[in-house]
Amino acid sequence: MQLHDTLATPKLFIGLDIHKNSWTVSIQTDLFFHKTFSIPSVCEDLYRYVENTFPNYEVALVYEAGCCGFSAARYFLNLGWTVLVVNPADVKTSDKQRYQKTDALDSKHLSNQLKLGILKGIYIPTEAHEQFTTLARHRAQVTKRLRQSKSHIKSMLLLHGIKIPAAFDNPNWTKDFIIWLEGVEFSTSCGKMALEGKIRMYKFIKSEYLEIANQMRKYCRENNKKDYNLLRSIPGIGGFLASVILAECGDLRRFNKESQFSSFIGLVPGIYNSGDSEKCLGITPRSRSQLRSYLVEAAWIAIRKDAEMQEYYRKHQGKNVKNIIVKVAHKMARRILSVIKTETPYQINKNLIIEKI
Repeated sequence: MQLHDTLATPKLFIGLDIHKNSWTVSIQTDLFFHKTFSIPSVCEDLYRYVENTFPNYEVALVYEAGCCGFSAARYFLNLGWTVLVVNPADVKTSDKQRYQKTDALDSKHLSNQLKLGILKGIYIPTEAHEQFTTLARHRAQVTKRLRQSKSHIKSMLLLHGIKIPAAFDNPNWTKDFIIWLEGVEFSTSCGKMALEGKIRMYKFIKSEYLEIANQMRKYCRENNKKDYNLLRSIPGIGGFLASVILAECGDLRRFNKESQFSSFIGLVPGIYNSGDSEKCLGITPRSRSQLRSYLVEAAWIAIRKDAEMQEYYRKHQGKNVKNIIVKVAHKMARRILSVIKTETPYQINKNLIIEKI
């Protein structure tokens, strides 16, 4: 009886090619292809069309991840539809499609692959998680602008032959260095005004840089305190990195295996194997690049603080340093998932420390 009900339920497969102002929609049922058409980028319009044309159908929808985010996916999920958001690189294409590419063909191709069941969707975050991720990435953009601001000031001083004192000539800008900068004199008021403007810009960006980090830590303490404290128990992971991990990954419990989590971050090698030949292509380009970068930086701190990490690093000495530190970062990723899944804070192996002493 259950099999009969399943077969009797008509199914609808919708492929979307999403753009800012319009969507190209391809619709087919389990029996026939319906049509391809364009509509404004309004979720309610597509819902009304489907309800009026295909009432009582079981609906599945797919579109490629892009600049329009996941708001449409969440809307249709709330309607009870099956929704996939796919990485564009994971959509199989033929050689012919390299030379014939239109929005209509793309949406129809997505609809066909959805019907065949060969697409694998990516994680669809909640609205709160997506907005937290946006804040974390805004912080990364501000960090880049802070570096640019420093570079602009140093370049201006170099251009005008002004040498920075040796005590201040390093990446860490202290309050004393800012006071020195504000006291630099030029032969005309134009040079002074230009430097003062750059210093004002630097101070504004620096205040934004610090404020966002504080707000991210505060958000985690208020909304995800348990996981936040678990992550901070790992040597090398402070409050800010813990908040970035939660912003980029969401609920880490959704990862079933350590290999899935490492692959999500991008701490796995690319491999090419054909016949008897095999070669490593280096670290995979598919990654959460900002999070991966932070974890590699944290790995250096972990080596200094954790005797077990030091021993692991020494075991691989003699190899390429970049490869070793990625291995350490990969080990940290395993620790991250472990403390979250077991809900147990990380404990440094004190016996190993005593042995080393």
